[in-house]
Amino acid sequence: MERMCTHCHAALASDTKADWCPACGGALVERAELPSSTAKAAPAEVDHRGIVLPRRHAVGGIITPQ
Repeated sequence: MERMCTHCHAALASDTKADWCPACGGALVERAELPSSTAKAAPAEVDHRGIVLPRRHAVGGIITPQ
């Protein structure tokens, strides 16, 4: 299960112990994780609050979903 904020949509790491979003104070909701692709991705970066940071492209910049 993946935990996300209902207000700012921040994704929290699985080992983060929080009842509320550490970024905005919004409520957290659990949802099923999206199916992973066959490509090996770099491990997710997690900041000091326990929020999963967006993936970065090998050339530079942030990969954002459309």
